[in-house]
Amino acid sequence: QVQLAESGGGSVQPGGSLRLSCGASESTHSIYCMGWFRQAPGKEREGVAFIDRFGVTTYSDAVRGRFTISKDNAAITLYLQMNSLRPEDTAMYYCAADPLLSCRLRPDGRQDPSFDYWGQGTQVTVAA
Repeated sequence: QVQLAESGGGSVQPGGSLRLSCGASESTHSIYCMGWFRQAPGKEREGVAFIDRFGVTTYSDAVRGRFTISKDNAAITLYLQMNSLRPEDTAMYYCAADPLLSCRLRPDGRQDPSFDYWGQGTQVTVAA
């Protein structure tokens, strides 16, 4: 079982940047899709950015052009570079991985939330 641990969250002013990291307990070469979800208070968890085992990336409309997902060659660490942050980006950010699920978003623009492996989350707060 793959264990995931996020780091890099914090507080930043609007327009600022943060880089989140997600360390895996073992190589994730067997994982088909890894990515980031976020959940703000009172809202559903939403998919943000995903990368599959071939390096193909997928982004939600809310973050496309501002966030960049990547992973290291050893596939041990997943990253989320977040630029031009907005107050509406404030949320708990979770790293997730699944051996089978596709990284493609559903027709409604949402990601399937039934990933097998999850981290504990890291808080991101964007405020003046």
